[in-house]
Amino acid sequence: QVQLVESGGGLVQAGHSLRLSCAASGGRAFSSYAVAWFRQPPGKEREFVAAISWTGRSTDYGDSVKGRFTIDRDNAKNTAWLQMNGLKPEDTAVYYCAAPRARPLLDYDVASPDEYDYWGQGTQVTVSS
Repeated sequence: QVQLVESGGGLVQAGHSLRLSCAASGGRAFSSYAVAWFRQPPGKEREFVAAISWTGRSTDYGDSVKGRFTIDRDNAKNTAWLQMNGLKPEDTAVYYCAAPRARPLLDYDVASPDEYDYWGQGTQVTVSS
């Protein structure tokens, strides 16, 4: 069973940056699956943020974060990151790391939470204006 643990959330002012981490353990090798980030603002549905293939060569981003957020990974460290620059108050949410079972490429509907089998517990990001 793959376990995902997010960290790095916090309270920041608008315009500042944060880097979230997603540490994986157990189950399949980290390099055998894609990784994604979702977020859930207060009172709203879970929203796709970014996804990365097993090699890191392919990435995909939600429209609201393109050009500001960057997803990357290091398979040797079993870790993926989400670098968030130019944060805005509307980025306030609980951020979740997710992984699909046995899908190394981004050849599925990356924005659909139903495609993911493993989820972390989430980390809170709050951006003040």
